[in-house]
Amino acid sequence: MNLDTVHWQYLQGQPSGTGLLKAFAEDFIVREQLGYEPCGEGEHIYLWVRKNGLNTANVAEQLARFAGVHPRNVSFSGRKDKYAITEQWIGVHLPGKTDPDWNAFTLPGVDILKAVRHNRKLRTGTHKANAFELVLREISQVDEVNSRLSKLGAGVPNYFGEQRFGNRNGNLHLGARMLAGETIRDRQKRSMAISALRAWLFNEIVSCRIRDKYFNQPMDGDIMLLAGSNSFFCAEQWDETLQQRLNSQDILLSAPMWGEGALASKGAALAYESAQVQQHAELCAGLAALGLKQERRALVEYPQNLVWHWQEDCLHLSFSLPAGGFATAVTRELFNPKPAIAQTGGK
Repeated sequence: MNLDTVHWQYLQGQPSGTGLLKAFAEDFIVREQLGYEPCGEGEHIYLWVRKNGLNTANVAEQLARFAGVHPRNVSFSGRKDKYAITEQWIGVHLPGKTDPDWNAFTLPGVDILKAVRHNRKLRTGTHKANAFELVLREISQVDEVNSRLSKLGAGVPNYFGEQRFGNRNGNLHLGARMLAGETIRDRQKRSMAISALRAWLFNEIVSCRIRDKYFNQPMDGDIMLLAGSNSFFCAEQWDETLQQRLNSQDILLSAPMWGEGALASKGAALAYESAQVQQHAELCAGLAALGLKQERRALVEYPQNLVWHWQEDCLHLSFSLPAGGFATAVTRELFNPKPAIAQTGGK
C-alpha cells in the first residue's frame, strides 16, 4: 500500500521559494474560537488552557488525573498543534463535586487561564474556528510570496496537514500495519492511525480534482456542503442558481471521508469519485470494515480576517479557519518549508 504524502497538487502550482515554519513555538500561535460562551453553571467545567510543546490528549490525561476522574470525563473539541503555543477549551465533567483548585495544577508548558461552569459536555468538533498568528522566517522569494498572498482569499485546498499523519508519517504507517493485521491496543494510537488513513484518502481525491481541473468546476451529482454546518445535499443537475450560491460561498464542493456504504454523489460526480478511489480499493475496504460512516468534507477552505506584514525576510501572517482546517494547507501554497531549526518552544 503506497501512502505517499508529497505528490499532492498545489492550486497555484508548486512555489519555488522556501521558508521556515515553526522555527520556534512562538512563531505558531493558535487560539480556539468556540462560537459560544459557557453559561457559568452546570456539571461541566470548561478550562481555558494555554499549552506549549504538548499534545492536547496528553494534557487532558493529566487534567483527569489531577481532578480524580476517568479520562473519558475529560473532553476537548479539537486537537491542537504540539509544536506551537495554543489556547483551547478542555472540559471536565464533575457532577455534584466542588471545583478543584486549578491553580494547584502543575504541568510544565501548561497554564490554566480560566475555569467556567457549563451545562453541556464539550464535544469533538463543536468549536467554530481557530485563529492563527504565524511568523514565517527566512522567506527566499518575497515577490512570489506576495503574489501568492493576494490569492489566498479565493481559497486554498482543504488538505489535512502533516500533523494528522504524525512524525515522519508514523500515524499513517501504523494505520497501514493495522489494516495488514497488526493489533493496536492503545485506543488513542488506534484512533490517530485510522484518522490518518482516512485523511490521506481525502487528500488524494482533492489532489485529483485539482489535477483534472475540477477543483472549482462542479459536476452534476456533486455533494454540496452548506457553509458553517454539516448538512449537505446532492446537486444532481448544476444550474445558475447553484453557481451563484457557490460563488458567494453559501455552499461548498466536497469530497468523501471514506466509510462503509455507498457514496452520496450521483451521476458524473459519482463516476469520477469512484474512478479515483478504485486504485485504493484495499484502503477503502479496510476503512469500511472499521465501521466508519461515509461523510463529507469541503474541498476548499477560505482564510478569514487575513492580515500580513513583513519585517525584512520574515512574514507575519494571521487568519482564521473553520474548525478542522489546517494552517499548513495555507502556508503550503506560499512556500516550501525548510526543516525547522528548533521545535522546543523557546527562542
